[in-house]
Amino acid sequence: RVAMLRELRRRWRSYKYRFVPWLALNLRRQRRTLRYVPESSQDKIIADEDVFETLLKTFKALFINDFSRQADILALLPEVKCQYLELLTVEQKRSKVNSSNHQGQHVFSPEEVLFNTLGFTVSRDRSSLVSAGTGVFVTKGFVRKGMVVSMYPGTVYRKHEPIFFQSLGNPFIFRCIDGVLIDGNDKGLSRSVYRSCSRRDQLGPFQMSDESWLTATPQNPLAVGQYVNNCSHEKAANVCYQEFDVPGHFPVELKQYLPNIVYSHDIESHLRCVVLVTLRDIKQGEELFSNYYTVVS
Repeated sequence: RVAMLRELRRRWRSYKYRFVPWLALNLRRQRRTLRYVPESSQDKIIADEDVFETLLKTFKALFINDFSRQADILALLPEVKCQYLELLTVEQKRSKVNSSNHQGQHVFSPEEVLFNTLGFTVSRDRSSLVSAGTGVFVTKGFVRKGMVVSMYPGTVYRKHEPIFFQSLGNPFIFRCIDGVLIDGNDKGLSRSVYRSCSRRDQLGPFQMSDESWLTATPQNPLAVGQYVNNCSHEKAANVCYQEFDVPGHFPVELKQYLPNIVYSHDIESHLRCVVLVTLRDIKQGEELFSNYYTVVS
């Protein structure tokens, strides 16, 4: 019985900062434990331009890999189609594939695309921490310090928007510096809300977000960040969270790989994303660990 109480207490200490009713009651008293950062610039481990370039590079590679299924989108973007045809030709030559036969294009898995593009893959597996459940590991390759290694998917809520019921028993809610919340739960009500918002915002063939992170086979292989466990005395943090607002000029054809969607689209604003950036070099086989509440300066 004592062991059970200790385990419950440990889990509560780990999850209470993500539990929205607890946040509401303790916001003033526990401000610094809620990932308090005085200036948004202090949250930047790498430049926003570097985050943008990494996402752009990865998403373009995923798009080209899935080129044969992008016909409806490309039909509406003739200039963009020409650019991707050039990129596809280069890729096919590099892969020694007949450039005149698009149907013969070799299709890689999303994990293979990630490895070919950034030099590593990440995936979910049983955590090395006892009773921690699922974790995220570098399963292949090598990740240099200062690289985007994952993304935190989910529905994005502004301060005034309703999230009480989604927060009940939900350890996957991430609080941004400005109070914006991201619900990264891929089950239950959270799952239904994300799917509803994603389908609401689709414009013809243009998907404004990626639903596949809700499944066991995400189309964007970076979208597993919600399963990165908090560090411990035995396991030091090797990644940290960095907020990133998707700029307005982000290519519309690549938004299908963004694993975030706003809860309400009646206000014009940039889409908030959160990426995980490596604090040191990480080798194949290592699990990712972050500190949910560390002030970065």
